Amino acid sequence: MENKGPYYLTTAIAYASGRPHIGNTYEIILSDAIARFKREQGYDVFFQTGTDEHGIKIEEKAKDAGITPKQYVDEAAAKIKSNWDLMNTSYDYFIRTTDASHEKQVQKIFKKLYKQGDIYKGYYEGMYCTPCESFWTESQLIDGCCPDCGRPVKPAKEEAYFFNMQKYADRLMQYIEDHPDFIQPESRKNEMINNFIKPGLQDLCVSRTSFTWGIPVDFDDKHVVYVWIDALSNYITSLGYDADGNSSEMYKKYWPATHIIGKDILRFHTIIWPIILMALNEPLPEKVFAHPWLLIGDGKMSKSKGNVIYAEDLVEHFGVDAVRYYCLHEMPYAQDGTITWELVMERINSDLANILGNLVQRTISMSNKYFNGVITNPDVKEEVDEELKQMAVAALDKVTQKMDEFRVGDALDEIFAVLRRTNKYIDETMPWALAKEEEKQDRLATVLYNLLESIRICAILLKSFLPETSNKILDMIGTQQRDFDTVTTFGQLEVNGKVCENPTPLFARIDVKKFMDEFNKKKEEPKEEPKISIEDFSKVELKAGTVLKCEKHPKADRLLVFQIDFGNEVRQIVSGIAKFYKPEELVGKQIVAVTNLAPTTIRGVESNGMILSCDGGKKSLCVISPEKQMKNGSKVC
Repeated sequence: MENKGPYYLTTAIAYASGRPHIGNTYEIILSDAIARFKREQGYDVFFQTGTDEHGIKIEEKAKDAGITPKQYVDEAAAKIKSNWDLMNTSYDYFIRTTDASHEKQVQKIFKKLYKQGDIYKGYYEGMYCTPCESFWTESQLIDGCCPDCGRPVKPAKEEAYFFNMQKYADRLMQYIEDHPDFIQPESRKNEMINNFIKPGLQDLCVSRTSFTWGIPVDFDDKHVVYVWIDALSNYITSLGYDADGNSSEMYKKYWPATHIIGKDILRFHTIIWPIILMALNEPLPEKVFAHPWLLIGDGKMSKSKGNVIYAEDLVEHFGVDAVRYYCLHEMPYAQDGTITWELVMERINSDLANILGNLVQRTISMSNKYFNGVITNPDVKEEVDEELKQMAVAALDKVTQKMDEFRVGDALDEIFAVLRRTNKYIDETMPWALAKEEEKQDRLATVLYNLLESIRICAILLKSFLPETSNKILDMIGTQQRDFDTVTTFGQLEVNGKVCENPTPLFARIDVKKFMDEFNKKKEEPKEEPKISIEDFSKVELKAGTVLKCEKHPKADRLLVFQIDFGNEVRQIVSGIAKFYKPEELVGKQIVAVTNLAPTTIRGVESNGMILSCDGGKKSLCVISPEKQMKNGSKVC
């Protein structure tokens, strides 16, 4: 595949205030599918995501938790990154707005904008929404509440720096008119123009003094840089942008970007961010695509409502690719999508188990039954073959057209249309009937070849959406022809190869009623924690120690081997936390461990103790540390 040049894709950076639910996770899945598809096309993709880690909300949450804001965001960012990794997303860089390199450049950007007169000092008085970290005028409120999130607001006044938005309003409007594809979908563009630009842009508050958890304005340390410049600048600081004019070659190569964001933050990315870039005299993003929300039932997911579904819970029951498929297929292009446990299972049964899984299973089983799994192609053609072949080789262009428009669900429909046609081809050709006639053996071999080749083409097209399933299918049919270059000509599947002997189902059918009965019963069951006596607890010896060395277990990917200084001795402890930490992240960290456990051997390595961790769920964990540095060997009591 020829190199088609650089392509920079970003998600919005997730606010590091808590555990992401499936609605939050949808964006990274969507963006990953686009990034993977662009790579398959031959683009040099740089795919970025990350976390937004400053602001009063985090400062308050950290205070409530009794930890520092940095400790709070470290834990939150780890949870978010773990969630993105769980969903098999192929991001190239995970930026955090607490990264030193980002903070330094944000200060330089702020100073540059101030020096050239785009930022000035004043006072802000208005209605403030803490969750959104936004000031609003009375006229902008809806029923007295924040127009973005619907929560109550409160009066606030403080000294602040402001950005002169009106200075660039006409230039932005002209840019949008000259670049009709800049904001997608079209309905979102009209919303930005009619609701914000035409009524007149107000100057933007870009610093705060009412909290300290932010990047200091280096020439006025009473102020911290507000979210608009801090968070939005991540898209260029990560590439090595330098406000002093010494930007990196990486920045020059990849910028400008395509931004994938939620519809609720469209104003920030299509008005505020482009104006900041104009002031910096930098190119504007190529495109900003605002995806809709994934709702539960007919409402938005909310922890306060108790109606949240988490990706890790879905994955536990159905697997990563099934969850990816549902999210990608069920989200309309411009309207909100819906997710429930029942809908996920129904889609798995109808599409993944029946249309895709059953097709692959039947075809490979017939190849084994009739030809001992050997693939041949005598090329005994009949008229019924042509429609299948033409549909299969035309699929890439159709999928590409949909992906270019970010209509990812429609792209999947194009692939599944070929899979449905392939299933129909089985009914039309009836291989089981051909197998009964000696003179039809070459025709039977051709039919099976056509089926396997159609499956190969569809599996390649599915790589961007269901990467694990795609590779599994291609392995099962024993092919090395796995690139987009091989799907526009029918007949690239190698002959004389063999399919796998014992194909396992790709997706098992689910009894929806039985699952929901058990699921609801489990939710209703009271959770009883086992009780121990004070005498039992007093037997446990807990001590603080510092990690001197940490490395991966030689025989187990999920295990780490620690050397820990407990003051009067250094102990080796094996712990199963490799999924959550890299070894280098733990060296120098003071931890708490049980030190009077009997020695044991774990996968051939001796372990003398147990490191204490806090388990936030099957996919979330953090090591317990003393609040402040203690003498190694200090007892925890």
